[in-house]
Amino acid sequence: MNKAAKYLYPLLACLLVSCGSEEGGDGTEADSAPPRVALVMKSLANEFFVNMAAGAEAHQAAHSEAYQLIVNGIRNESDLAQQVALVDQMISSGVDAIVIAPADSRALVPALSRAIAAGIVVINIDNRLEPEVLAEYELQIPFIGPSNRDGARMVGDYALRGLPGDSKVAILEGITSAFNSIQRRTGFEEAVAAAGMEVVTLQSGEWDQTRAAQITSAILSQYPELDVILAANDNMALGAASAVGMASREVVIAGFDNISAIHPLLQSGAVVATADQFGDQLAVFGIEYALEILATGIIPQDRQTPLELVTPETLQAN
Repeated sequence: MNKAAKYLYPLLACLLVSCGSEEGGDGTEADSAPPRVALVMKSLANEFFVNMAAGAEAHQAAHSEAYQLIVNGIRNESDLAQQVALVDQMISSGVDAIVIAPADSRALVPALSRAIAAGIVVINIDNRLEPEVLAEYELQIPFIGPSNRDGARMVGDYALRGLPGDSKVAILEGITSAFNSIQRRTGFEEAVAAAGMEVVTLQSGEWDQTRAAQITSAILSQYPELDVILAANDNMALGAASAVGMASREVVIAGFDNISAIHPLLQSGAVVATADQFGDQLAVFGIEYALEILATGIIPQDRQTPLELVTPETLQAN
């Protein structure tokens, strides 16, 4: 059993019992139709969210008596307007719960406030909503996900080990206003500081492979002695690796997410490490929290989910 599954199955058993036993006062089921849960994700061009959707769909297929699932995603990571529109569509369609991986930690809060006002349960996964903005709207939305800061620090520590203290490092962050991007950037910065090295440039690749390749090409020209690129997701690590290869340079590259597309680069040594946050299970954790609230009316606490360092060695061992 992997680390993610260890968190999952005890809660699932409890939920199925509580959901299946709820009856109305006349001895009939309180509601003949299972609850409708909407999963609202970021870009489905990103393999991480494709895997997340697949994990949710597999879980629902195995427990179709417990809930119905509606899966939504946006065209690209920065399309905030489309994600807000998806939330409003889910409100209009009368779903019972929304499980959301927000593209922005602030901009989605007003739409989610409308959902809660309509009586919809909201669960936040993957990218934490900004606590200050939630407090401003007087909202309590539970977050389920890993410590992105700890994960990035773990990846950074591994990527930088054994390198000279004067090594020069570039960081490719995601969307600058996203909480998980900020946390990953911070974790990378902590790893660089602990190694006594220098971050020569910090730039946003907006989570996008093509954008990251373009930025990396410019960075390589500007910093001919660059030693390391720490990318806040694997899509950007793929873009960085492409640019490094085109420039025939030797640069240590690390990513985050453990998508399958990064595995050949890990095996070849073009990328040295990534972090697995069990993306295929994140939506499942959120769905189960939503079902728990629907069954009990009690809003649970935030839950930190596991992370695992993935390197060429661990990939080969698995």
